Amino acid sequence: MKSESGVHIAIFASGNGTNAQNLIEYFRDHPDIHISLIISNKADAYVLKRASKEHVPFKVMTGNDWLENGEAAQVLQDYDIDFIVLAGYLRLLPSWLIQQYPGKIVNIHPALLPNYGGKGMYGDKVHKAVIASGDKQSGITIHYVNEEYDKGAIIFQAQCQMLPSETPESLAARIHELEYEHYPRVVEKLIMSNVGSVMGDL
Repeated sequence: MKSESGVHIAIFASGNGTNAQNLIEYFRDHPDIHISLIISNKADAYVLKRASKEHVPFKVMTGNDWLENGEAAQVLQDYDIDFIVLAGYLRLLPSWLIQQYPGKIVNIHPALLPNYGGKGMYGDKVHKAVIASGDKQSGITIHYVNEEYDKGAIIFQAQCQMLPSETPESLAARIHELEYEHYPRVVEKLIMSNVGSVMGDL
C-alpha cells in the first residue's frame, strides 16, 4: 500500500489524539517522512476521527490482533511501516513487535522519567502525582520503547517550572505545549540521522 518513497510512520494512539494531529500536520508536506497509518486499541477513540478527516488510513487493533504473526503484523507489513510513534497509547507492546522494530519505536511521557512512570501512569494521574510530590519542575520525556512501561532509554527531556498555584489542568496545558513543540522535531531528527538503518532492516 506504500505509494511514496521515504520513511513511513505508524502512530499508535488510544485517546483524543492531539499529539497525533500535531505529528500529521508537521509531516504533511515532508519530502522524506510520511504518516501512513494510525492504529488504536479503542474503536471509539477520537484520534480515529482525526485520521479520517486528515485522510490517513487507520485500523483498530485489540486482543488477538496482537498475537505473533496475527493481524497487526500483517497490517504493518501491508503499509510498509518503517517506524512507530506512540502518542497516548496505553497498551504494553508485545515482545515480537519490539524485536521486529529495534530502536524504531518511540513514546512520549508527560513527566520527567524515571519518576512518575509505569503502568497506569498517564494523563492527569501523572500531573496529580507530580503536584502532590512538591517537585519544583515537571516536563516531558521522549524515550525508546521496550517491554516494560516507560523503561526504555531516554532520548530527550524538556522541563517546565511548577507554579505556586499549580493544578492538573494548568500543568497539563504547559506539558502539551512542550509535547507539541518537541515531539515532531525529535522524531524527525531520529529518523533523518538514521534513515538508512530505519528503512534497511525492515
